[in-house]
Amino acid sequence: MNKNISDSWKANLETEFEKPYFKQLEHFVDTEYQENEIYPPQEFIFKAFNTCPFEDIKVVILGQDPYHGPKQANGLAFSVNDEMRFPPSLRNIYKEINKDLKIPISSKGNLEDWAKQGVLLINATLTVRANEAGSHQKKGWEEFTDAAIKALSEKREKLVFILWGSYAQKKGIQIDSRKHHIIKSAHPSPLSAHRGFFGSKPFSQANNYLIKQGLEPIDWELKDNTAQKRLDL
Repeated sequence: MNKNISDSWKANLETEFEKPYFKQLEHFVDTEYQENEIYPPQEFIFKAFNTCPFEDIKVVILGQDPYHGPKQANGLAFSVNDEMRFPPSLRNIYKEINKDLKIPISSKGNLEDWAKQGVLLINATLTVRANEAGSHQKKGWEEFTDAAIKALSEKREKLVFILWGSYAQKKGIQIDSRKHHIIKSAHPSPLSAHRGFFGSKPFSQANNYLIKQGLEPIDWELKDNTAQKRLDL
């Protein structure tokens, strides 16, 4: 399984792959894909890492679990494939972007354009059984993703960590706030979005920090080129 992760991440997480917990996790995940319907597709387990090289990361957004509905999860936290209906949390994220940055709400559900700019969209657990939320929790993924966050905190500087909800905030406790900028708020879920997520302006906050560090800000606007492509045919 670790052969599918990019070299830049492999170099920073190589010791994890030899630990007993990861060997057990690898066996568990391989067996699950053979015996059950698991999301995301196996080739996309490490998509967040492979789309966003270690040295290129500017912003980290922490999620908890991949979506467990059919054809939703694509390996990036909060992201879905373009043809899918937006999950409620993603819908609220777009509403906040619209209010925060005054940019149109996108018709795209795939957040890969963010990842290509250096936004690491990482879930604490990288796989899940179909229709069984949390089914792959406490199998080893959390230890692995903790190691990834710790490596970023220790080896990089001037990153923005966006922590939505208590779960992400607890997971981010190891981030060195002296070296990085941490943005905390309620989770974008409909259950909590009105208790501090809406109006928190995480996207402008992240860009303002990056600009102050002399870095290129993130273009949070997701442009849907489908209509243009149809015109070009």
